[in-house]
Amino acid sequence: MAPLALSAMTAVSAMGQGLAAMRLALKTRHCPLRPCDFPHIELPTWIGRVEGVEEASLPASLAAFDCRNNRLVLMALESDDFMHDVATAVRRYGPTRIGVVLGTSTSGIEEGEHAYRQRDPATGHLPGHFDFVRTQDLFAATRFVRTILGLRGPGFAVSNACASSAKAFADAAMLIETGLCDAVVVGGADSLCGITLHGFNSLDLLAPGPCRPFAADRDGLSIGEGAAFALLERQSHAENGQVSLLGHGASTDAHHMSSPHPDGAGAILAIRQALALADLSPETIDYVNFHGTGTLGNDAVEDKAVFATLGGQTPCSSTKGWTGHTLGASGAMEALITSLSLIEGLVPGCLNVAEVDPLCRSRVVTANLARPLKIALSNSFGFGGSNCSLVLGRAA
Repeated sequence: MAPLALSAMTAVSAMGQGLAAMRLALKTRHCPLRPCDFPHIELPTWIGRVEGVEEASLPASLAAFDCRNNRLVLMALESDDFMHDVATAVRRYGPTRIGVVLGTSTSGIEEGEHAYRQRDPATGHLPGHFDFVRTQDLFAATRFVRTILGLRGPGFAVSNACASSAKAFADAAMLIETGLCDAVVVGGADSLCGITLHGFNSLDLLAPGPCRPFAADRDGLSIGEGAAFALLERQSHAENGQVSLLGHGASTDAHHMSSPHPDGAGAILAIRQALALADLSPETIDYVNFHGTGTLGNDAVEDKAVFATLGGQTPCSSTKGWTGHTLGASGAMEALITSLSLIEGLVPGCLNVAEVDPLCRSRVVTANLARPLKIALSNSFGFGGSNCSLVLGRAA
């Protein structure tokens, strides 16, 4: 495929609002995860909660979209001059030529949880102010982004668990490659809510402290929230962009509803597809951003897949110790973290890991490494055997 520039980027997560906060947290190795203090949730776990969401407000004209998920979206859009960069692209291409493809797993389902608590005790009806279409619907964030940015190109949502917003990059690339769009706002958003926290708790997957991906004593994941976006356009047309999307690969092994294929078959296929589309050999990868949730099974399977495709020399790490697992937003979030790693020449070693699992055959890094990076791989693997890998490269 022809390289596609990430000509603008922005994100909000537990690390803070904007790329500068992300960069600072990565470099200082500050872990922003904290004991769960989310309303109505009493669980012995840690979360990646975004500061300022409760105080954020939407413009009066967009009040119908108000929910935690869309507040996260707006916080990201208002950072890093992202809206200005999109407006510049609109003047260049026109609003009908810019698409929006966003990944999410639960969208604004917290708004539905609030509505359910307020249902009529006699009839069970939800309150009249509950706007499912603009808040909880999986397309709600895409609809909100298209509205606030004034875009009228193709728009859709991707919801295939934790691979959602990585797959959004692949779908956005195809919209450009087929000529349907000249540029695409691509990314993802997911917010804390009861269904994810209680759901993962029911699976015994929540860690009682901050997650420790690939640690010998890892004991589960930490749920986080966030939103991350990039403006994707042809490298030859982009005015900015230090990083490009070079390849993508996706697969669905459908081995189990919540467990990956034990040999990493689908993950291996996604990685190999991404390398093939980028026309790159395994030894060209300078860094791998693991999906790395911190659960026993998933980390072990990903290690198998990466070792089978790249060998054991490439530095690898999971950055979920900074963000928590942002679920449907994690693919986009980690694509941006990987992009910053390329720009800064930084391999961010896993946080909270005293000893790497001795069974790991990949080269798991637990301290930050400063070195020139040219090409990196970012993995996202989700429930149902959904797998997606992205190859990102620093522009020459």
